[in-house]
Amino acid sequence: MNDSVAIVTGASQGIGRSTAIRLARDFSAVVLTARNREALQEVEAAVRKSGAEPLSLALDLSQAEAPETVIRTTVERFGRIDALLNIAGAVPQIDLFEMTDQQWATGMELKLHGARRLTIWAWDALKQSKGSVVFMSGSAALDPKPAFAAVAATNAAIIALAKAFAEQGIRDGVQVNSIIPGAVMTGRRRSFLEKWAPAHNMTVDEATKKFPEEAGIARYGQPEEIAELLGFMVSPAAKWMTGTSVRMDGGEVKGI
Repeated sequence: MNDSVAIVTGASQGIGRSTAIRLARDFSAVVLTARNREALQEVEAAVRKSGAEPLSLALDLSQAEAPETVIRTTVERFGRIDALLNIAGAVPQIDLFEMTDQQWATGMELKLHGARRLTIWAWDALKQSKGSVVFMSGSAALDPKPAFAAVAATNAAIIALAKAFAEQGIRDGVQVNSIIPGAVMTGRRRSFLEKWAPAHNMTVDEATKKFPEEAGIARYGQPEEIAELLGFMVSPAAKWMTGTSVRMDGGEVKGI
């Protein structure tokens, strides 16, 4: 895409990082947001190497004023927004009966409300460009468990939020979808396994094999695989796709 601009949240690591680098092949500029400034600088270099002009904004999207800063800065710098990929956010994996109200609120503030605010602030620019939005959900939304109650509730809310934006987008010319990835081997997941394994008398390799087996899948997904799907979803080839939740989980969710 010539003179096109994408915003990727959570761009410092995992799926967000891979997506930012992937979109650099198709967009002339990629705006990167995350809290870790140092990590963003590394991704910025990779985006530039892939052919796009990067802009890094190190801020916390759970703060109410941050989304306005992202959008105003992007429009002032590039004059437009063509795609918004809401990837940021990790919700605590704490048992349903143990989570406090504050933990529930903290988990939802970034992933759900941060994405909601950012999309609202970006909407006028997206209307002008007839652009695209993708929200990041997760397979826990379709298969809730007590230990992942907050994850499931937040991800399910994201799917519903995306549907609501998509309905408005049909009238305004903005494409809106959500994606439901399964178990992806990110740095965050790897760190979890490194802590979980010794506590359960297992090696990291044993723990890494255990979880896919229990989920009934052949292997973990890779961030680059999700990034390729996201690249397609905001491409001209997918323009008629809207109001849809696309699942990519290696067959983890067994229901129809």
